[in-house]
Amino acid sequence: MDLKYHCPNCGTSLGYEGLCWKCKSEKERSEVLSWTQEQIAEKQEYLIQNIAGLEDFHDPEFTDFWNLLSYHDAITPQIQRAALAAKVYYPCETYYHAPEDVRDSLIAALLDANNANDAANLMSCLAMQGDDKVLETLLELEQNPRPWRKRLYVDPSVYAECGGWTFDKAGKRIQLNYDICYPLVKGKANEETPVKIGHLREDHCPHCGGNMADILVLDGRDDRLKFLGIDGILTATCCPNCVGFLEDGALNRFTLDGGSQPMPSKLFDGEEEMENYMSDEDYRLLSNHHFVLGEKPVPLFYGASCEDVNTVGGFANWVQDWEYVTCPQCGKDMKYLAQIQWDTLMDGTEGTLYIEVCPDCKIVSMKHQQT
Repeated sequence: MDLKYHCPNCGTSLGYEGLCWKCKSEKERSEVLSWTQEQIAEKQEYLIQNIAGLEDFHDPEFTDFWNLLSYHDAITPQIQRAALAAKVYYPCETYYHAPEDVRDSLIAALLDANNANDAANLMSCLAMQGDDKVLETLLELEQNPRPWRKRLYVDPSVYAECGGWTFDKAGKRIQLNYDICYPLVKGKANEETPVKIGHLREDHCPHCGGNMADILVLDGRDDRLKFLGIDGILTATCCPNCVGFLEDGALNRFTLDGGSQPMPSKLFDGEEEMENYMSDEDYRLLSNHHFVLGEKPVPLFYGASCEDVNTVGGFANWVQDWEYVTCPQCGKDMKYLAQIQWDTLMDGTEGTLYIEVCPDCKIVSMKHQQT
């Protein structure tokens, strides 16, 4: 199809006049990041006065909420108390690290709940609050289930995962995400960076025959990445064509000198072969972008509400539900490491790749989600 227009910023061919969606999103984010303290305070007050609109993603309050949380870490106890008073329990991120009085009211509401849906929403909110009293409450409900548990698919320990943590049968806390977040930003060609995306390998996928790729190479020795506790290079390897069609995602072992050994994988439905939908241009784009690690950390939810931001650490933008992979060696939940938005790398693609790690076993998992 012959497209008449081009994005004035990046030159992408379009069927309409104006910015492409990526440049539009970047422009809007830049505008939000430039808000003054007075503007932030105005948005906070407006949200408090119109808190009921938070439950409808079509309403401006929903957009204001995510702008305040993702880019300014500016959801206050006053906003959380207003949401609680209005019984607004969505999005659950509203209650991230809420004060004790809000926590206690959420626990009381959960213990009084009779409806499974109400209980699920309240457990998600408490997971975001996430302190030791929340852990004790969810552990008690897991050991002594209420009637509504029969109408839910998973235990309270799985609801805890949406807050980036969980617990074992003995009640020991297990952290599933990192409390620092860095963005990957557009840099210059050949700019040095400790995080690289999309290096093509010489070996080929056993399912489709296409090129394997080191989809993420991360040097944990960089000062910005010391919070990861990886004293060397982590390499995450997958087939970019097949990773979204693998039954358990892609797995590989890594060595701290940069080595990577892909582990056996199975396609959905027991198939052994897969068509390679990647073109030569797709491979070229995948390996020739200019993303580099940002110089400064950003709020933990920086990449949790948009489809054009790649991040290391913090919280993910789960397209479906949160999904922590079980390490095939030790049996523990892996830890969320990074997210890569496919459409930031290649044209005409969609979905997100979530990369998790078991630091003890030096195994990486890569799972794809899309609408």
